[in-house]
Amino acid sequence: MKINEKIENYILNKSNKLKINSNDISKGDVFLALKGKNCHGNKYINHSLKKGAKYCVTNKKIQNKKNLDKIYYVRDINFFLKSLAIKKRNCFKGKVIGITGSAGKTTLKTTLSFFMKKKYNVSFSHKSYNNFLGVILSILNMDSKSNFAIFELGTNNFGEISSLVQYVKPSITMITNIQPTHLENFKTKKNVAIEKSDIFNPKYNSNINSVILSNDTKEEKNLVKIAKKYKVKNVIKVGDTKNNNSYINKITKRKNDYLYELIINKKKYLIKTKIFEKHRIKNLLFCMTLFDKYKISKKILLNNIEKLKPVEGRGSLIKKKLGKIKIHFIDETYNANPITMKQSIVYLNSIKFKNYNKVLILGNMNELGKASVKYHFEIIKFLENYKFDLVILCGKLLELAICKIKKPKNNFIILRNEDDLLKYLKKHLYNNAILLAKCSNNTIVNKFGRKFLN
Repeated sequence: MKINEKIENYILNKSNKLKINSNDISKGDVFLALKGKNCHGNKYINHSLKKGAKYCVTNKKIQNKKNLDKIYYVRDINFFLKSLAIKKRNCFKGKVIGITGSAGKTTLKTTLSFFMKKKYNVSFSHKSYNNFLGVILSILNMDSKSNFAIFELGTNNFGEISSLVQYVKPSITMITNIQPTHLENFKTKKNVAIEKSDIFNPKYNSNINSVILSNDTKEEKNLVKIAKKYKVKNVIKVGDTKNNNSYINKITKRKNDYLYELIINKKKYLIKTKIFEKHRIKNLLFCMTLFDKYKISKKILLNNIEKLKPVEGRGSLIKKKLGKIKIHFIDETYNANPITMKQSIVYLNSIKFKNYNKVLILGNMNELGKASVKYHFEIIKFLENYKFDLVILCGKLLELAICKIKKPKNNFIILRNEDDLLKYLKKHLYNNAILLAKCSNNTIVNKFGRKFLN
């Protein structure tokens, strides 16, 4: 058997073997040597083989003639991956779930897979693997014997969802929300919704059977109309009001916790949380709605809620010390938009820890286009409805926004780089503190988050 046949059969019949980072290689893995920003992955082929890689795939010929029985050269690596992904997807007999939306894709995917794994064999995409390469790798790494495979599909420009969904071909799709994200390209939330609708468009996804989608905003309601126009068999609505199939009927604030009354297909369920986290409860609504759709016992979900941990960078809680000061760090540094910014502010306000100061650290929100200044000013105005012990702002857009507030109620500090932010906290925190950091990726606060955790 030729080496190309060996590698293809190996990937088609194994799971979680294809890696693009040589540091992640374990014995039996296949290293995919791709061209990076600074160098080509060929530089790490020997490192991968030493770590136990069974095969390496590259589109750049190498001079070293050692281990040629383990190295496969392909002229067009994208064509190789796409062709193999189509083969593997066509062989998969389980149910495929595709998740998209402006925010919360990774959290919903991780939450759903956490609960479903209690009963089923489940494959799901790694981290935030929702772009073209990430989705293709996720298909190639899935376990062909899984009962369910869960993928997230991301987009920041027109036509990307239609391209991705033709490979994933999910029978059931979930749309978390439509929010002001990637407006540099999409310009309006209406365009965001239209792009997301391609996940259930039969023109691109011939397998579509059901869509579970948020139904709170004007743009989300328009998605419902589009789904019905496409004659999607099952359109299941999730939201805040009674005109949805699943909704939060009542939130009761009690002495030590919050009680949420959820309605799923006319049946009532109660969930308790210690803090106000409506946006996280909506994730549970999506999961419970899917469980209801597939007639999976909701006891699996209800009995394991307390074991569910937030995703890294999306609300994960880390306990640290700065000298003698105890820190509860809530890491929301992966991404942000105006809606999730406000959710984080409300979330921090709801936390009740005796003898702990509350410190809010905000960074810029990216990709908001011409409306960037307006949205950042809206956040500062919204923030002034609450009172924190300290608010630290990092980023020019937030600096411009705070200048428009004549007599701020909060104690605002402006810092201009991650090192200054870290130094300031070490020097000026005198009491135990709860820190919540919220920002978009690759901003000052995002870089601070990584330094602080390390």
